[in-house]
Amino acid sequence: MSVSRIVQAISQYGPTSRASVAKITGLSKQTVSEIVSGLEENGWVRTVGRTEGHVGRRAVVYEISPDAAAVASVDLGGFKVRVAICNLTGVVVAETVRPTDRAGGEAVVRQIAELIRSTTKQAGLNAEKVRSAVVGVPGAPDPKTGRIRMVPNIPGLDRIDVSRLLQESLGIETVVENDVNLAALGEHWLTRRGENDDLVYVSIGTGIGAGLVVGGQLLRGSFGTAGEVGYLPFGTDPFDEESKKAGALERVAASLAIIEKYSSLTGITKSVPEVFDAASNGDKAATQTLEFVARQIARALAAIVSVVDPSCIVIGGSIGSRDELLNLVVRFLPECFPRPIRIEKSLLGHHAAIAGGAAVALSRLHLAVFAGGMTEVEFAVPPPEIDRFVSAAA
Repeated sequence: MSVSRIVQAISQYGPTSRASVAKITGLSKQTVSEIVSGLEENGWVRTVGRTEGHVGRRAVVYEISPDAAAVASVDLGGFKVRVAICNLTGVVVAETVRPTDRAGGEAVVRQIAELIRSTTKQAGLNAEKVRSAVVGVPGAPDPKTGRIRMVPNIPGLDRIDVSRLLQESLGIETVVENDVNLAALGEHWLTRRGENDDLVYVSIGTGIGAGLVVGGQLLRGSFGTAGEVGYLPFGTDPFDEESKKAGALERVAASLAIIEKYSSLTGITKSVPEVFDAASNGDKAATQTLEFVARQIARALAAIVSVVDPSCIVIGGSIGSRDELLNLVVRFLPECFPRPIRIEKSLLGHHAAIAGGAAVALSRLHLAVFAGGMTEVEFAVPPPEIDRFVSAAA
């Protein structure tokens, strides 16, 4: 626990001296000196100069060594898989994006493992440097079986133990988490920690889902499906058999809903980007389509706020982050809810889940290495500056 406290102090306040670490942690100077010497000898911390502006002898200052270890953060989607390797300070040092293997199942698991290895090599790191991996998936991971439920876009993941297979292939601890949950953690970690510890992240794209951060902690629910707002029982008939597959709300508030609504009004099939372009060019049917979908999303947000009462709702996803739709949601929400609700656009875009995965992987790495795996110890990894993270990730 002493090692963990010292590493947290250097992570949070570094570069810092041993004397300052002793004051921060309440540990004796001798204990701090011995532990810091051991950390430096093993490459976990490094010296970066001496204190300035003090009378007498200047003290050596230390910081976490960024390249001492790394983690892998993966965002698996129905069409693309994104892999990022992050150093010990959370900065992305290499990134790869590939089309998701259409074979699904074990082929996707092999693809993820291979991409982690190749991206690690791209970063100029030895494979053993990567100590932990977190994979975001568009479904609900079952912690008992390792199977992924509610993931129709990638066949076969509901029949295999994804986390076990990845762990066996990579030889490191691998955690599988819902991608929207990770996006919520990423937004909270990099941009809103402390200021908004009750936050809801809503992703709108191929589907619609939410990640709930309550009191600074992710709310998963007893079956890991908290935030599956696509199944809210309105928008279309929740008793319809199709609503058990996609969800009553999702059928009227995501990509397919835009295509089908426009087609029903015009008899013409357009892609989602084409509908947005048509609305911008004054197409009344396209405008009506976006207004219809925005009203459904506004109803969903009102339902979420009624239950969770967050300080902020962050909207992301391939269509949720588009200003045309976001502005409509902001306009309609006051019409169906009695108090103002703060709504913001995602600052991380398609790197939100990558950021959340990095935060989780780094926390688990720190606990395993510095706290001996003790579950009663909490380790809040300080985030890098958002500009550094996003620029490196891009």
